[in-house]
Amino acid sequence: MVNPNQAKYHEKLEEIKVSIDNSLAEKAAPIAAFDADGTLWNMDLGEHFFEYQIRNKLLPNLPKNPWNTYWEMQKESPPKAYLWLAQINSGQTESNVRKWAQMAFAEINPVPVFSLIHEIIKHLQKRSVKIYVITASIKWAVEPGAKFLGIEQDNVIGIKTQVQKGIITDQLDGSITWRDGKVAGLLNATSGKHPFFAAGNTMGDFALLESATHLQFVNCAATKDHHNYETEQKLLSQAKERGWFYDVSAYSL
Repeated sequence: MVNPNQAKYHEKLEEIKVSIDNSLAEKAAPIAAFDADGTLWNMDLGEHFFEYQIRNKLLPNLPKNPWNTYWEMQKESPPKAYLWLAQINSGQTESNVRKWAQMAFAEINPVPVFSLIHEIIKHLQKRSVKIYVITASIKWAVEPGAKFLGIEQDNVIGIKTQVQKGIITDQLDGSITWRDGKVAGLLNATSGKHPFFAAGNTMGDFALLESATHLQFVNCAATKDHHNYETEQKLLSQAKERGWFYDVSAYSL
């Protein structure tokens, strides 16, 4: 007997693939943009990396209660908190931070990639679409996840600070890639070209989704006790009103 959930999954995937192919046939710019945490995978790679750094005592100048500092900062100003997670790496070599990020990622087994998203990405790659990951997490933390999905390191657009002679500083480099900043960061990377396809999971991705010229996909997997549940539900409502693709089944690999 065919599992009805699996049947719906394959039906939705096929509909999205056909829509992608039709859009590209209409000469849509072959650029796609994905949020990272909660969209590509069912976890937060930025916060996972932060926890890894704390647990392994990699950063000597963290406050006594780093998580409390981060959450209090986020209540006051999310952009300030997101930037701080990059700034705490000031004084470290970029090569070391990238090595730590890879080691932190290697701990994750299995990587909770959403299977529907993964199939969409593979289809886009077959169609030679350039894929960008735009995240409010620090760029270094997300690069290994992108690599896992076959997406180039240079196509990860996230929060980072300037690097001088290989050493990370505390000065912002580029946009705070959150809300409108996600669009600014993407357009800077694409020389002003908008994506034809965009995917996200929270209202922080709304501007990015609106920037897509043809197709939008909203992924909602947060449980009711998760801090992202309310904002995911708001974005889901927007998707339903606007006729965007969405998924709430939370299939993972």
